[in-house]
Amino acid sequence: MNVPFDHTRFDRLMDEAGVDAVVATTRFNVQYMLGGYRYFFFANMDAIGLSRYLPALTYRKGKPQESFYVGCGNEAWGSDVFPFWVPDVQHVSWSSADTARAVAAGLRQRGLDRATVAVEKAFLPADAWDILRAELPDVRFVEAQKLLEAMRAIKSAEELDLVRKASNGIIDSMLATFEVSRPGMSKRDIVERFRLEQTKRGMVFDYCLVSTGQELNRAPSDRIWREGEVLSLDSGGMYEGYIGDLARMAVAGEPTALMTDLLAEIESVQQAARTAVGPGKRGGDIFAVAENALAACAHKDQMFFVAHGMGLITHEAPRLTGTGPVPYPADHADAPLEPGLVLSIETWVENPEAGFVKLEDTLIVTEQGWEAPGDTGRGWNRPKGL
Repeated sequence: MNVPFDHTRFDRLMDEAGVDAVVATTRFNVQYMLGGYRYFFFANMDAIGLSRYLPALTYRKGKPQESFYVGCGNEAWGSDVFPFWVPDVQHVSWSSADTARAVAAGLRQRGLDRATVAVEKAFLPADAWDILRAELPDVRFVEAQKLLEAMRAIKSAEELDLVRKASNGIIDSMLATFEVSRPGMSKRDIVERFRLEQTKRGMVFDYCLVSTGQELNRAPSDRIWREGEVLSLDSGGMYEGYIGDLARMAVAGEPTALMTDLLAEIESVQQAARTAVGPGKRGGDIFAVAENALAACAHKDQMFFVAHGMGLITHEAPRLTGTGPVPYPADHADAPLEPGLVLSIETWVENPEAGFVKLEDTLIVTEQGWEAPGDTGRGWNRPKGL
């Protein structure tokens, strides 16, 4: 069978977790396990009629030939042009309850009605959860999140190519936005330009964190970008589901000495953090190295650093700190970095005179060390002609 992920590794992870079957119900995990498929009809919204779209791919440990997929009633439109490796495809669901009943029936048919089954509890609707427990009272349901995340953490060559395209697309879109932005434009106008630039490059716009001048709020708004002020753009899009998460800076005119110093301090921390990235190196050492570099900065009391995993979602494995802005345990701080992991490394300063200044980079762990796709535009960018 042409299974598009390393199912022998997945079997090993499932065996270590004591899991007999996994039911994936999030669009990103379904995409991963189907080799890149997302149903276009529900690309932006899940709701339909009185319920919602809830795809489900069930994988049985050691027996990929017994996998089955439950999709929407009209999902043949998708599978006809993206053939699935899964041998049993059921286009029967018009609600989360329909999906749950089909999954329960499929597990019973395969003799898994007394098994340990991992489900995505944080993403499973209450009605689907009630049906699964009622129809499979002897099944032991456990959480699938960390198991699926561990499977996704090491990216394939094909996935890494999508990460590169996402990262390069974000940076190209940012630099193009900086070129055409002008003092007098609102933050909302600038974000709209960024969205258009992403769309032209085949990206899917998700969000943009934007700040101008001394304002530290990064929501799009009617605030005007003025002559001499900084402009910060952060992240904002995906390429075929893979996230580009980077940040760059611009200034309307010439940067002040303070602005130049702040960006140089941020760059020193970013570059120092890279020295701790490589196969076999302890993941948590990225923070130790960055914090030492930050301590040498003149504006250290206004500066912040974080590093996190990237892929089909943001802040996925490896999770290297338990004290970052998004709370979770530092599960992988003591583990060695492996080729194929993708990291986002970011340093920023909140200065009352200059405002919000930030660089954020994507790093791919390679056999030789690291690769940084989209590694341009790191200085003070300026609008074209100004």
